[in-house]
Amino acid sequence: MARQKFEFQNRQGETLAGLLELPDNSQPAQHYAIFAHCFTCGKDIAAASRIAGALAKEGIAVLRFDFTGLGNSDGDFANTNFSSNVDDLTSAAAALAERYFSPSLLIGHSLGGAAVLRAATELTSIKAIVTIAAPATAQHVKHLFCEAEPEIHDKGEAEVKIGLRKFNVKQQLINDLDQHADTSHISKLGVPLLVFHSPVDTIVGVSEAAKIYQSAKHPKSFVSLDKADHLLSNKRDAQYVATTLAAWASRYLETEEPEGRLSKPESGTVRITEMDKKFLRAMTTQSHELVADEPTSYGGTNLGPSPYDLLLMSLGSCTSMTIRMYANHKGWPLDDVVIDLEHERIHAKDCEDCEQTDGKIDRIHRSLSFVGDLSEQQVERLMEIADRCPVHRTLENNPVIETKLRQ
Repeated sequence: MARQKFEFQNRQGETLAGLLELPDNSQPAQHYAIFAHCFTCGKDIAAASRIAGALAKEGIAVLRFDFTGLGNSDGDFANTNFSSNVDDLTSAAAALAERYFSPSLLIGHSLGGAAVLRAATELTSIKAIVTIAAPATAQHVKHLFCEAEPEIHDKGEAEVKIGLRKFNVKQQLINDLDQHADTSHISKLGVPLLVFHSPVDTIVGVSEAAKIYQSAKHPKSFVSLDKADHLLSNKRDAQYVATTLAAWASRYLETEEPEGRLSKPESGTVRITEMDKKFLRAMTTQSHELVADEPTSYGGTNLGPSPYDLLLMSLGSCTSMTIRMYANHKGWPLDDVVIDLEHERIHAKDCEDCEQTDGKIDRIHRSLSFVGDLSEQQVERLMEIADRCPVHRTLENNPVIETKLRQ
């Protein structure tokens, strides 16, 4: 599993901090999801981290981020509201689509669940929605400000303690919550919905899950999280949610990928598909999957070798195999062969052995080291055999590359 920073800007131009959980480097992500955390929480809350990590192992890449004014994100929490949270979600989806692929799955925990139910109506790429311990509407959180509400109305803002932390809450937040008091949008989602909720949740009662379920149209599902607390602080509860979620989502996401992206190529064919909108690529044969990328210094994510690294690996591995086959055939005491390769572009005039005299040429340095009780004549012969590597010969023969549009 690979984890990388994912920063993007909200509609106000402020930078929001996120983490993108990707499947193992050898496996391209099959789908992309966004996880919206609970009210005043953050992307690093245990439930979000555990669920995102578990889903990544199932082939689903998950973006979790801090809403404006929380965690490592810019902005002032006092100036945010439920509407700004929804806007942050749509900004996250746009950034994900720009760099990787559009999200097909939305997951929301607590108030984040209410937010994804709202944001989904603005995101055409969403194929499934999941809520965890979520209220049916954003107005539900107003009870957190009951004692401070008179001061908020009188002074325009007040300090409110939520959990173990204190936050400044302004009148605009109260007014915004009142604008999101109905559930009519839930019936218009038009995509499958899965509702997780604990019957013993003391923060958001299970009756809220009933409102969501009753408002939604089929296909919809409900899973009871027996004995779980609101924050899913027990690791087993978070793992159960992730496993059940992945199994449920597979029914609705499996047919939505572009044709050919997940299928295996025919024997003898190598297929390259995009894993992001920059340099990360999946390289697939009928039996194997690898990735290619560029270093971070070139704008990549450094999750795999660069194309030129792979070229050197191909030449080096072929050279090693060829030498090994010859040594085995001769019965020579070769214990190991170590090959280092480097690639560079040089001016043709600087190459003493090259026919080309102008412009630049590619030069590969290949350094061999043999381990074993070999004679000088045997070493010399193995050096000659290195040049008989099929990949070596292909590179020297100026292969013709034919490019055509796949029908």
